[in-house]
Amino acid sequence: MSEWLSAPDGLMALPVGFERFHRRGFINYQFNRVHALGFADRDELLAAASRVRSAADCVVVFEDLSRQAGADGRAQHATGYLRVAEFFTPPRSAAKAERYRRYRELFDTVVAVTGVVRHEVPYGDASLPAYLLPATGSPAVATVLVHGGFDSVIEEFYPVWQRVAAAGFDVIAFEGPGQGGARTLSGVTFDHDWEKPVGAVLDHFRLERAALVGISMGGYWALRAAGREPRIDRVVAWPPVYDWLHRLPSPARGPVRTMLRHRQFMRWSVRTRARLAPTLRAVVEQTLYLVDSKDPVHVVDWFMGMNAQHLGSDRVTQDVLLMCGERDSFQPPSLTMAQAQALTAARSVTTRIFTKAEHADQHCQMGNLDLACRVLTAWLQDPDPGQDRPGTHPG
Repeated sequence: MSEWLSAPDGLMALPVGFERFHRRGFINYQFNRVHALGFADRDELLAAASRVRSAADCVVVFEDLSRQAGADGRAQHATGYLRVAEFFTPPRSAAKAERYRRYRELFDTVVAVTGVVRHEVPYGDASLPAYLLPATGSPAVATVLVHGGFDSVIEEFYPVWQRVAAAGFDVIAFEGPGQGGARTLSGVTFDHDWEKPVGAVLDHFRLERAALVGISMGGYWALRAAGREPRIDRVVAWPPVYDWLHRLPSPARGPVRTMLRHRQFMRWSVRTRARLAPTLRAVVEQTLYLVDSKDPVHVVDWFMGMNAQHLGSDRVTQDVLLMCGERDSFQPPSLTMAQAQALTAARSVTTRIFTKAEHADQHCQMGNLDLACRVLTAWLQDPDPGQDRPGTHPG
């Protein structure tokens, strides 16, 4: 399998437009995710949607698609389809680990000629997966660390690494505790104190200076790490979380905090609601897998652990870029605005809200990732991102 789908500049070709593949929002987003990242064919996704009635159907449907794409010599699509099958496989099942291993093997065939080198970063008694992609064409001007979020694997963001490398940066793409191979292969469970894995990566690669990019919920952890790791000189939250309770109106936050203290009630509530809502059930199962627990109340603990006090925004002194979609239903602009206001000690704060007109209004700009990467790399290349310009708010 050797076919490589690329744009004229040699980068992975990325489509523009957030599609309506499936009537269920969560499934539709996952279809768009693999499509926007360049690992799927639009027509095949439309056909697959007609065979998918529930999340469980995605496993068989996308295994079939991956197998067929592989037989056709389309390694890129075979990789993306297997990732979707792996995504919808129950987290604690043996099949999950087996599909993940096959997914990494397929990914290796896709990037075999690109200069990517895999590393294992020592972390306690285990290790964290990391990839090094050298800057394209000339010596690097700096190093950029990239990591994902709640349910991502770092390999799926390869088109992002590729564009950062093409902009003149060495890229180290890694997974922290609870993510991807760190959890599946090494058994490393989650830790919100993200300065620990970031420090381990910096130590392993002997770096004294680097930028840090956190994607999806990784935006929270990147800012947490930047406030405690002086070797990080720039940080990107794509998008921020800041504090999950800030999704609620201010008057509602106090009563909710009070309710959260009633743990038996919360345990019952999470269990009951998860039975009734398939999307919530997937979130609950993934969270319990991250922390290696079977107690539903630990899902509440995990999400509430991502709060303003734990983040410590006043400790972030670097240049900061916050990116968000205006219709992001997971991490909405209200969180971005709250985060921007809290970064009182940052050298500069640049806020970029992507719009529907740009086809980039959804979570993590699935619909126009190429535009988001252009914004990201332009900011990384800017020697003085704190200059007052449209979309920029000096800290």
